[in-house]
Amino acid sequence: MTGSPETLDITVLVGLLVLAGALVAPRLRLPVPLALLFLGALAGFIPLVRDIHLPSEAVLVLFLPPLLFWESLTTSLREIRRDLRGILLLSTLLVVATAFGIAGIGTAFGMSFGAALILGAALAPTDATAVAAMARTLPHRNMTLLRAESLINDGTALVLYTLAVGITIGQETYSEWTITGLVALAYLGGAAIGAVAGWLSTQLLRRLPDSILNNEALVLVPFVAFLGAELIHASGVIAVVVAGLILSQSGPRVSTPQSRQQTFGFWSLTTFILNGALFVLIGIEAQSSLRAVPAEQIIPLLILTVVAWAAVVVIRFAFQMISVSLIRTLDRRPSQRQRRMPHRARVVSAVAGFRGAVSLAVALAVPTALATGQPFPGRDQIVFVAAGVVLLTLVIQGMLLPAAIRWAKFAPDTTVDDELALAQETSTREALANVADVSARLGVSDQVRDQMIDEYRKHLAVLAADPRADDEQQLLERDREYARLRLALLDHKRDVMIELRDNHSISDTTLRIVQARLDREALRITQPEILE
Repeated sequence: MTGSPETLDITVLVGLLVLAGALVAPRLRLPVPLALLFLGALAGFIPLVRDIHLPSEAVLVLFLPPLLFWESLTTSLREIRRDLRGILLLSTLLVVATAFGIAGIGTAFGMSFGAALILGAALAPTDATAVAAMARTLPHRNMTLLRAESLINDGTALVLYTLAVGITIGQETYSEWTITGLVALAYLGGAAIGAVAGWLSTQLLRRLPDSILNNEALVLVPFVAFLGAELIHASGVIAVVVAGLILSQSGPRVSTPQSRQQTFGFWSLTTFILNGALFVLIGIEAQSSLRAVPAEQIIPLLILTVVAWAAVVVIRFAFQMISVSLIRTLDRRPSQRQRRMPHRARVVSAVAGFRGAVSLAVALAVPTALATGQPFPGRDQIVFVAAGVVLLTLVIQGMLLPAAIRWAKFAPDTTVDDELALAQETSTREALANVADVSARLGVSDQVRDQMIDEYRKHLAVLAADPRADDEQQLLERDREYARLRLALLDHKRDVMIELRDNHSISDTTLRIVQARLDREALRITQPEILE
């Protein structure tokens, strides 16, 4: 961020607003991002905050790589492959259609074509972080489609932005081959860099058994991939996403239990802070953009903002209806029929197409001046409208989405629960079948082996709801009671350890060692609930 206020003051303020928003949102029954947006906008009235501006470099370099990397790490590659055709259409052709649709509206409101196309490029892509934060209640498949689309479409938007800036400056002449080369470089170059980064990271993580070093290397991956792609003028976003998807497949084989626990804890906290700070800063920037334009332009720009927002939603819905109709006409394979969704899902997808930090980053990346020294035409208007549309998508669509999901009457989505049950039951059965061989290899006594077999059989009875055992509900309730008792006893042991430390019977070092062991046992008991 730039401006006169002290960096520490701003950091503390943003951190307090993130904390306040997370605490207040449930009480007001608002999504946390909306509460953060409102708090950021209110904070803009504070004189100290008025000089805060969000440089595009901060979003593109500091925020986007880690956020997109974690999103890609936790997105199912199998499900992306299943719906790859639709995802590619939404992340390429829909972005182009939206950008030129907004460009047409902008020119009708008196903007130059270049400035209007920049605005279109800014508003065309959905935002992965906004989608992840605002659309959590969507069924699993719909959520995966939105996340995958949002991870990829930034590359198309940034290519359009480059073209639009060149057109506006008037120093670039783009032929069909030039445009094709830019698109190919953005996608193919970014994918190649991401693949190399993912492969090299896998080899490195395999050789770093220490959990601290393992996670330090993992933190560097998105930034290295982004930098490598930028050096060859490819899409850093695509590079980060591809690297994350590769590591989502190789990571479980090369990481250790300790490193996975640290990874989950670190990235959960980091992405929460970055997401929260981003929404607060968007709220601040929205008010800042309002002060940047002359008073006589505010009303026309507000009208343009509302029209552009409506166009973004309508174009998205129309594109989906047209593309789905064409696909259903041309592809009548049984496998395609099985993947079909009801048309109400297109309405929900249109409502869930949130814009966010990427749109603001593209708008703020517009140069302040031309090479001749003259102001860049329409820059303040681009930032104003982009900030306004981001606010409208998050506020209005965010409030409409729960009602749209209820209206769509989606069939219950039990995919994750079914697969979780399959994975737990299959792995437990295989482990039970191999207890004897593993015990013999490790030289474990018969008593310990039999105890382990008994524990696995009891666990399997709960998972499979064995009809020869007690009633299923009784088994589940007994399992919950067992977990509650174990956790309560662990808390008691922890209290005893702290009392021993307070009485100077043990040192702080001893307390930390024992507490870490108790915490690992507690996590083992509660981990399924945490992941849900």
